[in-house]
Amino acid sequence: MTTNIGKKEQVRIMFDNIAHKYDFLNHFLSAGIDRGWRSKMVKMVAKNKPTAVLDVATGTADLAIALAKYTSSPIVGIDISNGMLDIGREKIKYRGRSQQIMLQQADSEDLPFEEGRFDVVMVAFGVRNFETLDKGLSEMQRVLRSGGMVAILEFSRPRTFPIKQLYQFYFKFMLPFLGRLISRDKSAYTYLPDSVGQFPDGHDFLNHLHQAGFDKTSERRLSFGIATIYTGHKMMPGQ
Repeated sequence: MTTNIGKKEQVRIMFDNIAHKYDFLNHFLSAGIDRGWRSKMVKMVAKNKPTAVLDVATGTADLAIALAKYTSSPIVGIDISNGMLDIGREKIKYRGRSQQIMLQQADSEDLPFEEGRFDVVMVAFGVRNFETLDKGLSEMQRVLRSGGMVAILEFSRPRTFPIKQLYQFYFKFMLPFLGRLISRDKSAYTYLPDSVGQFPDGHDFLNHLHQAGFDKTSERRLSFGIATIYTGHKMMPGQ
């Protein structure tokens, strides 16, 4: 990725450029496993019987659409990339969910919503793209109601042999090559392994959640640790 502009603008341009191939690449490069990861998270969210949901970094709205199968509650999805949102709107319309899911362009680190509006905030594969991680987490905490749930699905790093070694080879060599070949964007799938490598996964990320005002934090590692679901709840007053 270029370095003469901020990370936020780089991310927006990159996702605008690959929006038309994003869904195909997600499913192809993960051999379809990403669908199962999202399914596990939305089932965890649905158990909380949410009444107002925010999907941060919604992209093409895969996560919002998946959750809509389990709840009739309104879902708002925000993303910095209009290109991704345009694809998401087409998918929502095709599935007849336009009355339930509303998408809008917004900055994940400066959410245009009042304090305590939502009882669930969720995000899939988006927090590692925040320019300032702690600011983004604090914004999610701000718009949650007291006791509300945050659910975050993100790539993580396997720790056991031989999964760790196979994962590193695929992420560093195969994934960037295939991603560039199909998307025709030189930076997108080179950026992915770099961003995962720099992201504070596991207990390090749980510490960031706690510092942002969440308690009852937990992690659920998936597929030998290739991805992780993190959850937490907004601390009640006086905690």
